[in-house]
Amino acid sequence: MFTGLVQEAGEVVGLSPRSAGGARLTVRSGLVASSAIGDSVAVNGCCLTVTEIADGTGSFDLLEETLRLTNLGDLRPGQRVNLEPSLRPTDRMGGHFVTGHVDACGTVDTFRQAGADWRLEIKAPPHVMRHVVKKGCVAVDGMSLTVAEVSADGFVIWIIPHTLSCTNLAGRSAGERVNLESDLLAKYAEKLLGQVSRG
Repeated sequence: MFTGLVQEAGEVVGLSPRSAGGARLTVRSGLVASSAIGDSVAVNGCCLTVTEIADGTGSFDLLEETLRLTNLGDLRPGQRVNLEPSLRPTDRMGGHFVTGHVDACGTVDTFRQAGADWRLEIKAPPHVMRHVVKKGCVAVDGMSLTVAEVSADGFVIWIIPHTLSCTNLAGRSAGERVNLESDLLAKYAEKLLGQVSRG
């Protein structure tokens, strides 16, 4: 479980295929390097397991399914990724409940400065949009963000300068894919209401 509050933006060192399938992602990060083998870390909102630590970097093994459902396969050396360690029972819950299970990739439609802040417009598939509501929460590349506007095929997020400087957003541009995880509570509500309506 995570909160969607990014604690560090790490640097991608490499993404290489594994002989048995999938890939290995290596990230330079103090947060990851200080983790233990087997720890869970959200990388761009995707819950991954630390499999190796060496020389200030940490590595994660990616399944074919992970590469198919997320934007991790798009990563290149030098790019920044959002990082968050798993939630401990004593941690403050400052964002929202994020599982690290990416629902789908959305696409950056526009990302532009508007006054002191930034306006991020994302196109998302229907099965994600049905859980997205105005003033609700959504995880974008692991960031817990508040939805400002909703359309039929996407939504708008406003970004403050602090968030821009501390995450991977500074390098984002139109056409790029972002990992999306819709609100867990909305998913449970939908399922429960469906069961009630069926009797």
